[in-house]
This record gives sequence, structure tokens and C-alpha cells, in this order.
Amino acid sequence: MKASGNGDPAQCVGNLLRLIRGEVPYERLKGMNPRLIDQPSSAAAAELMADAEWLIENYEPRISLESINLRAALAETGHFAIDAETS
Repeated sequence: MKASGNGDPAQCVGNLLRLIRGEVPYERLKGMNPRLIDQPSSAAAAELMADAEWLIENYEPRISLESINLRAALAETGHFAIDAETS
């Protein structure tokens, strides 16, 4: 998380998607589900996108989510990115 400038809604969404569920004291549901991290992308893609959508809708009400997509950044090494289009 950045030391300053965290009030921007897009930055807040980025921060939310980088959290792992359970690491925020008193907000144990905030963050992505850790069960999905080591799953094959073909098996976990739909659940990852649904989890990200739930997270954004519940913890960042300033954002209206239009679409969300999982894309392979470096698929050979297991790096994926979540693209969220907002309005």
C-alpha cells in the first residue's frame, strides 16, 4: 500500500485486490480468497473474478463495476492480472 494518495477510488480497488483474506485485523473478510492462489487458472478463474467483484462491491462503494476479467500477464510463471473496468 502506498504511504499517501490512497483516497483515489482506483487506488483503493488496487489495494483491495492485493490483500489476502484474513490479513486485515477486525476485517477478516477483506481481501482475496487464499484458497484460489495455487489453483490452476482454468479451475479458479470464475471464482477469482466473482471474489474480486464481491470485494469491490462491498468495500469500495464509490466504484461502479462494469466488467472484470482475469488475464495472463506471464502465464508460464503463473502471473495473472485482474482487469476491472469501472465507470
